[in-house]
Amino acid sequence: MAKRILIAEDQEINRDLLEAILGDDYELDMAENGQEALDILRTEGREHPALILSDVVMPKMDGFDLMEQIKADPSLQHIPVIFITSSAEEDKSLIAGAIDFITKPFNSDIVRLRVANHIELSNYRLSLEEMVEEKTAEILATKEAFLETMASMIEYRSLESGEHIRRTKVLTAILVTQLLEHPKYGAELKKGNPSTISQAAPLHDVGKIGIPDNILLKPGRLTPEEFKKIETHSTIGADMIATMMKGRDDEFLKHCYDIAKHHHERWDGKGYPDKLAGEKIPLSARIVALVDVYDALVSKRVYKDGMSHEKAITIIKDEAGTHFDIEIVSALLKVEGQVKALYKHE
Repeated sequence: MAKRILIAEDQEINRDLLEAILGDDYELDMAENGQEALDILRTEGREHPALILSDVVMPKMDGFDLMEQIKADPSLQHIPVIFITSSAEEDKSLIAGAIDFITKPFNSDIVRLRVANHIELSNYRLSLEEMVEEKTAEILATKEAFLETMASMIEYRSLESGEHIRRTKVLTAILVTQLLEHPKYGAELKKGNPSTISQAAPLHDVGKIGIPDNILLKPGRLTPEEFKKIETHSTIGADMIATMMKGRDDEFLKHCYDIAKHHHERWDGKGYPDKLAGEKIPLSARIVALVDVYDALVSKRVYKDGMSHEKAITIIKDEAGTHFDIEIVSALLKVEGQVKALYKHE
């Protein structure tokens, strides 16, 4: 299929010349000024051109203003633009963001060559970007699978069902989705990729790998010394993830770190390891703290029976504002039906 080119040129004779030069090899859209070209670009459902040829001096909207509009629109800014200029406008054309220019009167061979070269370069760039996106997705999937495998090892080592990981992930996703509607928390979540929080949630107890079996698997009540040892799993997990981060700006690992380290902090500052209070606790950790406690309350363990959804909700409501963020408890209450339904199928 022939590539599409948009030509913005107010002089009919120049449009006819460009059609004669390029019409056999490309599908051409014609506009008589910048505004008309912009309207064509923004027509819903219309295929974007592979290249734009734009005159500089045009009525209603000139080439520079058209370029400014294109560069400001994320859906259009990838389209390369060649300016049709006089020799006096060449420097200004490149400064404005054009990838090249062609001068009037047209040299047919130069026009064909420059158009073909820039379309080929654009195709190559887009192919590279797709390859990078695919590789990035592969690396992220591999990283998530590796970390979830580690989390599964911890669950099995703790004699708990591996379903805890799946439920933690699903419950976190349900709460995050609800919190996206919150005026303040929604804005904070939308600054990044909200789904990475639920992807990171299963790593909350990864630090238990460093807890001795005689403490981790103890069926009875822990001594104060043993409980202090258990508490170190939050910093052990955070240290493990920090090693993987190595100073990189990785949103997924940042959530893994915050959740692993701070999911036992309390809203009133009486948690561990850092006794953070209120909104000083990362939002992702506040969400998973609630999810983790709810799942622990309603799930059966070798050392206890699970309690009812209603009783668990009562306990959580009673601890809103002390153990838990009130706004996150409120979000949980709004999705009670989804939460309860998840456990009916266990």
